[in-house]
Amino acid sequence: MATNVPVFDGHNDVLLRLWRTGSKTAERDFLQEGTTGHLDLPRARAGGFAGGLFAVYVPSSATGTGSDGKPEPLAPSLVEAQAATLELVSLLTRMERVSDGGLKICRTGGDIRNAMTQGSLAAVLHVEGAEMIDPDLKMLDVLHQAGLRSIGPVWSRSNIFGHGVPFRFPSSSDLGPGLTEQGRALVRACNELRIMIDLSHLNEKGFWDVAALSDAPLVASHSNVHALTPHSRNLTDRQLDAIRESDGLVGVNFGTMFIRADGTKNTDTKLEELVSHIDYLVERIGLDRVGFGSDFDGTTVPNDLRDASRLPALVAALRNKGYDDEAVRKICGENWIRVLEKTWGR
Repeated sequence: MATNVPVFDGHNDVLLRLWRTGSKTAERDFLQEGTTGHLDLPRARAGGFAGGLFAVYVPSSATGTGSDGKPEPLAPSLVEAQAATLELVSLLTRMERVSDGGLKICRTGGDIRNAMTQGSLAAVLHVEGAEMIDPDLKMLDVLHQAGLRSIGPVWSRSNIFGHGVPFRFPSSSDLGPGLTEQGRALVRACNELRIMIDLSHLNEKGFWDVAALSDAPLVASHSNVHALTPHSRNLTDRQLDAIRESDGLVGVNFGTMFIRADGTKNTDTKLEELVSHIDYLVERIGLDRVGFGSDFDGTTVPNDLRDASRLPALVAALRNKGYDDEAVRKICGENWIRVLEKTWGR
């Protein structure tokens, strides 16, 4: 199955999936069509997956108690996070090197456009949870030089910068305090370096702290609509309005727990339920501010989107709902490139 609509996607965890296999040839494994996971180069090409934000995420190794008194994953130590980050960033650079032009790490909007035109997978380095960044932000400079252009200050756990929203259903995202002083400094530094700040795992108070501090568009790379699915990770109407006013973007997460009204990990979820979130966002924040944030290799997705090769089924679902060619192109990728160029200044 193929499509002539290129997809630029806001979030995937393929680096983590490959790293966890322990394979000594993980970078070459990505070049082969697999039977597990959601994303590799052949399946990306088959489905029109032309690029996206490739997350560096360091998993938790222990659990503690969150601000709401319930179990919460604990952040890794700085030493642990930096060691894992080195391996994950190295993996992406090696994927680029062995791909013979099949994958390009992109640092500007022009890089993304050129890669997509040339048929290369346009990969943007993203950090999900800034545990590898030291209080003096020296590692931020190093990662920026390595290609970092997007960062989520927190995953769904607390760290020195702020507080992630835990996975709760049904629940609001108003759980825990806002950004720390170090978190505020991180936001200011990212604005200076023109690194996009991703709000998807940040709790509500942290969201509003970023909104007050940042001079960049507000972006949630892989979140959905709280009014349709009252999961703590989804966005309220008030948050959506702030994203609209900043001319930002929401990337719709394919995870069934964020799509379904019952908040369950049920792979028997119809694409129409995902499209309903897109419809709501288009109505609330405007067509130009909606994209995809698949969360491939990081969540449970509907059977009809079981890997990247199945993206044409979602394109077809959008067309069946009445979205014309221009609207489909915007949602599938053009909106992402627009907001990245606006954030990066190039």
